[in-house]
Amino acid sequence: MQATATTPHTEQPDLGDTRTAFANRSDRDLWQAYWLFRIIGNPTLTTIGSTLSKAALWLHLPVKGLIKATIFEQFCGGETIEESLRTAARMGKSGVGTILDHSVEGQEDDEALDHATAEILRTIEAARTRKDVPFSVFKPTGLSPVQLLTDVSAGKVLSEEDRREWALVLGRVEKLCAAAAKADVPLLIDAEESWMQPAIDDMVETMMARFNKEKPIIFNTLQLYRHDRYAFLKASHAKAVAGGYHIGVKLVRGAYMEKERERALEQGYPSPIHADKAATDRDYDACLRFCAEHFDRFAVCVGTHNEQSTLLMARLMHEKGLPRDDKRVWFSQLLGMSDNISYNMAAAGYNVVKYVPYGPVRQVLPYLIRRAEENTSARGQTGRELGLIAAERKRRKREGR
Repeated sequence: MQATATTPHTEQPDLGDTRTAFANRSDRDLWQAYWLFRIIGNPTLTTIGSTLSKAALWLHLPVKGLIKATIFEQFCGGETIEESLRTAARMGKSGVGTILDHSVEGQEDDEALDHATAEILRTIEAARTRKDVPFSVFKPTGLSPVQLLTDVSAGKVLSEEDRREWALVLGRVEKLCAAAAKADVPLLIDAEESWMQPAIDDMVETMMARFNKEKPIIFNTLQLYRHDRYAFLKASHAKAVAGGYHIGVKLVRGAYMEKERERALEQGYPSPIHADKAATDRDYDACLRFCAEHFDRFAVCVGTHNEQSTLLMARLMHEKGLPRDDKRVWFSQLLGMSDNISYNMAAAGYNVVKYVPYGPVRQVLPYLIRRAEENTSARGQTGRELGLIAAERKRRKREGR
């Protein structure tokens, strides 16, 4: 039975309940997911598959159907908003919301960047009209040339052309934030690599100061594998108190660890990344506790596939006397991963959303390759997915579904 907001917090959700986690997945779905994670868990096969997929699409070989029926189906909602909303409707029946994530990457010219802006405006409109789409989101590199974000972050003197281009970027961001505020749709702004992040942080803080006067609408994203982000969170809180606005924050562990360390080594500066995972986990949980101490100012999206951090925030909510469906706290995972967290937390009455990437297969392939590579490097995550799927298949065989 699904819990309600008034359900006592004395018992924490059972994140190992595979019946609930995979209730919407057929035997065929589980079989396919099992073998997909088996392949992703093999670094050699992942590298070969990624290379062949890129080459095949570049050569216009007829592999789109194969990609769409396998890794695309696991990690993406569809090629369009309309296809993805069908995915949203299915998840919504179990109390799991959708964040429509336009995951087309690598577009640099103004026409493509303006098109991306228009597409994100469409996701905001979808969120305005549907309860199962509670947030919208964008990646700053979808609205700005990458090098321009890097140059602005480094404080470089911009050319006249770059100043013109930067004004366009700021205009795109402001248009999206204003639309989100008008529609009353919280807007998540994703984090990028550390050498682009200062420009993004400045933009987000400006938008929060403007649009978060009454409540959190604009959300920044903090990657806690960076050793400076806990201090940044506390500084952001101080600015918000002084400026009289609220903070929206999505907390994640991070997605670019190898790239960050390699660049730091190549260019001879100290790595911005924690030395080990234990330090990342410590800072992540410290940020959860800080947000919980300041719920008068914060709304937080707990973006994690970590069961311990998920249960920690559930316990903190209980200690602060918050109902499970308090709109200041959301738990978020990626589509196709950690269904044991998403569906069991939703069944217990908490606010849960899945990131649902979408876009044409050819254009979303860079995202899919990165997802596969991240799962390969995060061997513990792949092992957990395989273990949960295997446990549910055994349970169904034993109990007859």
